[in-house]
Amino acid sequence: MRSRVGPRHARPPVSTLLHGVYLPRSTDAAAFAMATYGIPLLVLATTDSVALTGLAFALEWVPRLGAFAFVGALVDRHGTTVVLRLASAGRALVVLAAAFILPTQAGLGATVTVMLLAASTGILSECSYIAAETAGGVAGREAGERAHRVQSVLLGIDQVATLLGPALAGLLLQWASAAGMLTVIAAFSLLTSVLAPRQYHRAKSAAPQPVLQGLTTGWSTLRSLPALGWLVTGLTVSNLTVGLLQAATPVIIVKQLGHSTADVGLIWTAAAVASLLAVALCRRAIDRFGLWPIGALSATIAASACLAVSFTDSYGSYLALIAVLMAGEGGMTVVLRTLRSHLIPQEVFGATLSLTILLLLLPFPLAGVLVATVPPAQLGHVITLCAALQALGLFAAFARLRTTPALRTSFA
Repeated sequence: MRSRVGPRHARPPVSTLLHGVYLPRSTDAAAFAMATYGIPLLVLATTDSVALTGLAFALEWVPRLGAFAFVGALVDRHGTTVVLRLASAGRALVVLAAAFILPTQAGLGATVTVMLLAASTGILSECSYIAAETAGGVAGREAGERAHRVQSVLLGIDQVATLLGPALAGLLLQWASAAGMLTVIAAFSLLTSVLAPRQYHRAKSAAPQPVLQGLTTGWSTLRSLPALGWLVTGLTVSNLTVGLLQAATPVIIVKQLGHSTADVGLIWTAAAVASLLAVALCRRAIDRFGLWPIGALSATIAASACLAVSFTDSYGSYLALIAVLMAGEGGMTVVLRTLRSHLIPQEVFGATLSLTILLLLLPFPLAGVLVATVPPAQLGHVITLCAALQALGLFAAFARLRTTPALRTSFA
């Protein structure tokens, strides 16, 4: 006989979830995806500078990494509603201000505006994302035995936003100018602020764990789990190449191949489709064959695509190779999440999870710096070098993991 988790009236009805959780998550995810992929395109269109485009990519990611250190504490202290509402409203004000200011500026003024926009939207988007993620977790706990349904819907919302956001940003920038793109981002942000779920949960602990102590705990746990440590190391090296391609794609497509900003957005939409298909296939394949074969195959696909990217000279082949790369990355992500859930002890899961995410994101600002400092004519050589490092890193990681029992077991 199954025990019921909480009284039936305590479970949030579908209508409450739709209006209180799913709708604000949808609008925030749309604004997040559009800002992440659209603002580097805006910087390139405004400044016509490869270096500043790379720097803007770095400025988007550095504040996001820093946000891990304090946004969680803000949510614990003030609740999800306050943080999500203020962060979304702040992002709306920032992008609206830029939409009004940019048409009146040129030269240095326009450059300063778009660079400040990149940095400010980076940190505000991360704040809203963490608050929305926390709100989804609260809704899942309140749903009791239906928690998996809530989380599957939230994951689907994020995936749809990743599919449509880059393409929409590119199309708006091409056909409605910077003001049009920024206005739509502001509209999604304002809707998120208005629709923010009315959750007033706060952490019950009187003495939350300091950030540095949490990172120390995560580091100690990661060192005690060699299999997870090797996989995180390989994926961190791989992410340098992935981040480099993300930062360099606007430059390559617009400046070198002569295509539009809408074509840049289409590339990441195609990549998201490929990644989703790979994730769906890998979940079933892991049940049958185990983690290591699927992880090694995904790593081989990703590394091969990266090595081929630097030699392509057409838009179609570039789009196809990026899609193949992200399919491989999607497979490795499934392997990482599965291994993480099986190996990390529950009592230190949060601290270890935060550390692994931080390590995996560190290469992204570095990739932006590389694009900012390397001459455009040399970007192909840098991509080739990073792809070679990626291949070596992934080969070393999966060669080391070949005999690890946790990766040789199927989950059927």
